[in-house]
Amino acid sequence: MSNPVLTHPRAFLHGIIPPLTIPFDQKGEVIYSALGEVVDQAIDNGVTGIVVGGSTGEGHTLDRDEFAKIMEHSHQALAGRGAFVAGLIVNSTREAIERVKLLKGLNMTALQVTPVHYLFKPDAERTIEHFRAIYEETGIPILIYNVIPWNYLSADMMLRIMREVPGVVGMKQSSGDLKSVSDLLGGASANNVVLTGIDALLYPSFALGAHGAITALTAAVPGVCVQLWKHVQNGDHPAALDLHQRLNTLWNALSHDNLPACVKYIHHRQGLGLHLPRAPMQPVSDQQKAVIDIALSGLPLTLRPSLSTVLHALERQSA
Repeated sequence: MSNPVLTHPRAFLHGIIPPLTIPFDQKGEVIYSALGEVVDQAIDNGVTGIVVGGSTGEGHTLDRDEFAKIMEHSHQALAGRGAFVAGLIVNSTREAIERVKLLKGLNMTALQVTPVHYLFKPDAERTIEHFRAIYEETGIPILIYNVIPWNYLSADMMLRIMREVPGVVGMKQSSGDLKSVSDLLGGASANNVVLTGIDALLYPSFALGAHGAITALTAAVPGVCVQLWKHVQNGDHPAALDLHQRLNTLWNALSHDNLPACVKYIHHRQGLGLHLPRAPMQPVSDQQKAVIDIALSGLPLTLRPSLSTVLHALERQSA
């Protein structure tokens, strides 16, 4: 029996699919018991699936054992409530395949796979074979995660991979170039999925016809991103543009150097535990928190009081 994701990928991979953050403690250990609340927060806000092990989830820092345990715990927490996409940020075809073998028994909608990301770059034929081998060994549909700056795949290259490797059903396009999204949408077949990974261009990407998004903002404020997606699907472009501008204010308030830490702070403001990034990434600073708090105040969110608000209230009480 054929995998329906291969024949109808847009039915399974569409809308807002946030990359989950991974909760770490002060020693850099995974807090597995906290994964459930991160999954629930996303699903409760109306997303259509989750990505586990992406960049926002610091997937590049996970060893094999952590990778397998995080996937198992997240899959169990999701409990079939949406698409489950496993992220692979590795430097060899063999390592990608071996990691997927660790996930035997999990019902995965797709794999999100980067091109190799260390110093060296395979040619076009080897890149195609990389994705072909992963699919043929695993049988799981693949989304190309096009994010590696020195191994960036052109729109023509990604379209070629999808033509030559039927198991590659789509891509997450993370360049800040809206033309590449347009070129991919124009060249993709009806059996391909084009997802945007461009936080600053969610609205125009959706308006062009992108089938959904996997970005840091979709992880940070999934409910707001779902609202934006619905506005565009319903043709309410004035409301979509207004929300886009407010989301862009938040995006401009976030530091890319410790973006996962910033996302975790935004989660905390929405009621989750305040978890840390894995070293050597720096935790979110008080100065960053203050800038983020201002941007969050412009979004339709229910927020717990910020630390500065609490301190000011205490100062007034003691005065």
